[in-house]
Amino acid sequence: MVKNFLYALILTVFMVTSQASIAADLDAGKQKAQLCAACHGPDGNSVNPAWPNLAGQHPEYLIKQLKDFKSGGRKNAQMAPMAAPLSDADMADIAAWFHSNQTKTGVASPDLLEAGQKVYRHGNAETGVPACMACHGPDGAGNPAAAYPALSGQHAAYTATQLKAFRSGERSNDLNKIMRIVAGKMTDAEIEAVANYIQGLH
Repeated sequence: MVKNFLYALILTVFMVTSQASIAADLDAGKQKAQLCAACHGPDGNSVNPAWPNLAGQHPEYLIKQLKDFKSGGRKNAQMAPMAAPLSDADMADIAAWFHSNQTKTGVASPDLLEAGQKVYRHGNAETGVPACMACHGPDGAGNPAAAYPALSGQHAAYTATQLKAFRSGERSNDLNKIMRIVAGKMTDAEIEAVANYIQGLH
């Protein structure tokens, strides 16, 4: 009974937090996001697989990434100067705008589909790779309360690059080193396969 109450209370807090983020100024966010459109597309669907889709992404996650780019917690030569002049309000508005748009469904290559599905849904018990869906959900919707991003439809090239960056330690802004630990146990073949699977996941 107590557990159910606590769970409901925590869920309510997270829902209110999420709604507060979404309640940011969408019109202002759309205007401010015009600077982002060259790489991420006007609605957050990037046409270049090297740059991530932002449409539909949880605002909390987007805000964290922008803050990390600004502080240097996440290093990227292109994003650092873009994030530098943004205020907290700017970040909230931009994040709300991208969140309000729908991610376009991607397509996975059939030749890597089975291998990618295995890693995403079951992991690799022999090497200690956990199932991706444990944190990111069976449909790739993520978990905003835990700051786990939505992955559904993300470009395979971008996902693979980020997994390799976590594995090498080049990217280190993951909470409690979760992604560095996970990616550190993955082979290139597993990364390529699961990135392909995520691209077609919806």
